[in-house]
Amino acid sequence: MSLLKRMFRKESLETYLKSDAHFSKSLTAKDLIGLGIGAVIGTGIFILPGTVAATTAGPGVIFSFIIAAVVSGLVAMAYSETASAMPVAGSAYSYGNVIFGEVIGWILGWALILEYALGVAAVSTGWSAYFANLMSPFFKLPTALSGAYNPAEGTVVNIVAVVIVLLIGLLLRGGMTESKRVQNAMVLLKIGIIILFIIVGFFFIKADNLTPLIPKCMDGAFGIQGVFAGTSMVFFAFLGFDALSATAAEVKNPKRDMPIGIIGTLIVAAVLYGLVALVLTGMVHYSKLNVADPAAFAMQQVGQHWAALIITIGALIGMFTMMVTMLYASSRLIYAVGRDGLLPGGLGKLSKQGEPERALGIATIVVAFFGGFVPLEKLVDLVNMGTLLAFMVVSLGILPLRKRADVRQDGYKMPGYPVLPILSALFTFFLITQLHLETLVAALVWFVLGIILYLTYGMKHSRMN
Repeated sequence: MSLLKRMFRKESLETYLKSDAHFSKSLTAKDLIGLGIGAVIGTGIFILPGTVAATTAGPGVIFSFIIAAVVSGLVAMAYSETASAMPVAGSAYSYGNVIFGEVIGWILGWALILEYALGVAAVSTGWSAYFANLMSPFFKLPTALSGAYNPAEGTVVNIVAVVIVLLIGLLLRGGMTESKRVQNAMVLLKIGIIILFIIVGFFFIKADNLTPLIPKCMDGAFGIQGVFAGTSMVFFAFLGFDALSATAAEVKNPKRDMPIGIIGTLIVAAVLYGLVALVLTGMVHYSKLNVADPAAFAMQQVGQHWAALIITIGALIGMFTMMVTMLYASSRLIYAVGRDGLLPGGLGKLSKQGEPERALGIATIVVAFFGGFVPLEKLVDLVNMGTLLAFMVVSLGILPLRKRADVRQDGYKMPGYPVLPILSALFTFFLITQLHLETLVAALVWFVLGIILYLTYGMKHSRMN
């Protein structure tokens, strides 16, 4: 068999279904929405509307969120159809293997490993900062333990980021049956705090702060271009819903529950993000919102200090639930890649309880290391790159999926075929072009490393080859 034929050989869906049959089927549509909201409504809702408004879009950030929600909605429909037809672990990685061939699946898996690892690590450092702020009246950590390794500033390790990731890893080690109860309770509390912000903030909206809705273009920002640039930035806020597809092997009725979970998550997230952006930019002039905690800052500006404290607690809860879902999804992704022999160390094995404990352990250690020792400010954009690539390929995957006789398609189907899948892919490609040049260069380096690893190890040890 030639090299190209080996690289593009397609995996059988039946093989994946048999491999994942040992997973415990415990998740319902309600649990999926809890996981999805836990992932999607995290750091973003308390930070992104303010910082993007101040630096890029002004009050027009509201339109940035609307556009991002529409594009995400198209992608969500593509994911819903794919997850319904192929209820297996591994999300876009497994879909790529079945639909396009092993090398495409590997590239998507490599992209998603980057998304989950950097995403959770970045959120863990944000959680650490909020926690330090909340605890500052009572105690302060030594400088050496308060930040990523930076000898110039005297910091060695962000110990709080490391501890919170390890605690979440221990929580997930008990499986989703136990951890989903904690997750669902925290999601309800978080939504309550967001609604509180919207209701209280509504009474402090000033029309002058929202005029003009789209400020004139200046210094390469604002104007219509600023709205679109803002869209590529706030798209980060909607990324978590793709993690739901990684849970498909553990869902009781995936054909019905996966579409409800994915699309339901997106509808709730889009409404809440839009309302928060409107209230926030209405309370305080957008030029003042480029701060670490814009939602709490806005409440302080209008004298509602009690609400600012509650929002800080809500931010901690939001980031915690986001880390739970994303670390959970990353362990299932690493398991899926290990299951196919493309990663070493028995990462594709399940415990007696039907849990991928080795994959979870590796994911937890890697994320804890990044969160504790590596400054991630310049790498967060890479999260967007990896996910947008997966979104584009999954959208295009609907076209050949409909023609596959070996995949049962008696569940949800994306409407408007083939126009909407193509539009979804084009929109996500456009958002990739809006990312910073250094992000695209860094992504290229990451993917080159991935291809080298695949050619030197993965292809030789691939179960399929």
